Amino acid sequence: MQLTVWTYEGPPHVGAMRVATAMKNLHYVLHAPQGDTYADLLFTMIERRPERPPVTYTTFQARDLGGDTAALFKTAAAEAYERFRPQAMLGGASCTAELIQDDPGGLAKALGLPIPVIPLELPAYQRKENWGASETFYHLVRALAGPMAPAPGSPPPARTPSPRPRCNLLGPTALGFRHRDDVREVTRLLDRLGVDVHVVAPLGATPADLARLGEADLNVVLYPEIAALTARWLERAFGQPTVTTVPIGVGATRRFIEEVANLTGADPVPALSDTDDRLPWYSRSVDSNYLTGKRVFIFGDATHAIAAARIANQELGFEVVGLGSYSREQARDVREAAKAYGVDALITDDYLDVEAKVTELEPELVLGTQMERHIAKRLGIACAVISSPVHVEDFPARYAPQMGFEGANVIFDTWVHPLMMGLEEHLLGMFRDDFEFADDAAPSHLGQTSRIVEDLAAPAAHADAQDSLPAWAPDAEAELGKVPFFVRGKARRNTERYAREQGVATITVETLYDAKAHFGR
Repeated sequence: MQLTVWTYEGPPHVGAMRVATAMKNLHYVLHAPQGDTYADLLFTMIERRPERPPVTYTTFQARDLGGDTAALFKTAAAEAYERFRPQAMLGGASCTAELIQDDPGGLAKALGLPIPVIPLELPAYQRKENWGASETFYHLVRALAGPMAPAPGSPPPARTPSPRPRCNLLGPTALGFRHRDDVREVTRLLDRLGVDVHVVAPLGATPADLARLGEADLNVVLYPEIAALTARWLERAFGQPTVTTVPIGVGATRRFIEEVANLTGADPVPALSDTDDRLPWYSRSVDSNYLTGKRVFIFGDATHAIAAARIANQELGFEVVGLGSYSREQARDVREAAKAYGVDALITDDYLDVEAKVTELEPELVLGTQMERHIAKRLGIACAVISSPVHVEDFPARYAPQMGFEGANVIFDTWVHPLMMGLEEHLLGMFRDDFEFADDAAPSHLGQTSRIVEDLAAPAAHADAQDSLPAWAPDAEAELGKVPFFVRGKARRNTERYAREQGVATITVETLYDAKAHFGR
């Protein structure tokens, strides 16, 4: 472990809390010292949940270390069952309690409670939050759906006939980046395909729902960091195929629809044609030319970082100059994706490494977590948040998915607007000294006389001024033509001003560049 001001992931027991908090009728008994209850605030303050997580802490103190801390855990577990009467219970330890080696999972099973008790062994000093969530979900599904699985070597169980194919949506948790809205958007997509959602898990599921996962015809993995391990087990145990395309971006959403259609025999046309996606329209528009080729640096969890790089490169015409992730378990996938853009993947959980890379690359847009937002703000670079960890403002009350066609619209707004505002600020700064931007320059509806009006009333003065301008050599005029049109006028005026100040009668290419260096100081 490493002491740090910021961290991309918490310890693995926070991942277990994300699963437990997402579910219903499940309780987590956590062996933890007084003070580790800080984790509740992640859900109540950042995610703005109306209730605290379903977690009972033993909250042992220093004076308890000389006694039987195992007895504290057993008492807490028994009392939690009597109070909450859950369908199932998790037992585990926080990173601090792991040091006293009380085996809380084993202690919970030894209580003989009349419900399934799933022990969790999460090595806090080797692993982190997403891995903890993945392991917790996997062990829950194995414990609850496992008894319904056929014996090894037996054919998959016969499924109850249904008028429409059924799928499970796997991976959304509490404290996930836009997970709630992604589930809603993907459910709409599947409905257009004629596919029903059987169980969404962990988010909103009960332990009884997990026991029914094997009844579905296929599984859709929305977040591989959380659900890929579980989906592989379900495929082995129940013969369920897995949809692996994550529908983030227009292209990926279309591939997702086609993959589901191939597995279910559904007609993809209704889902592909009934869309209101605005991102492709923008990419074909003249306005997009202002942003084509913008240099972008991307960092986040593996799923969102890989998807963001693909959207940036293929759908918005940006240049990916950096790609990285803190998801070490998916580092191979990130490295493979980075090769396609000719960059080396940055795999790290140290935000200082990320800051150094952003500073080195000097991108025009940063797509990352809340840490990259702080880094970009400090460096004066446009930024959009694409991945956890995030702060409270990235759990909006409005509908704001990342997946599906509506998710592509949200991405379009979120990414393009910071760049357009940056362009606007750049142009305002560039033209701030021009006479058109002076406070008394433009005519006002209040009737104030502008300098333009006064100048128009004195054509002779204009003629005299034109006569005093230096001449432009043909090669200098041609070089000026290479300057973008929206700054060409300023470049001309600055060069002529410099030539007059230096007593130059004819402006050459050297004069043009001398003026650029002079005013660029």
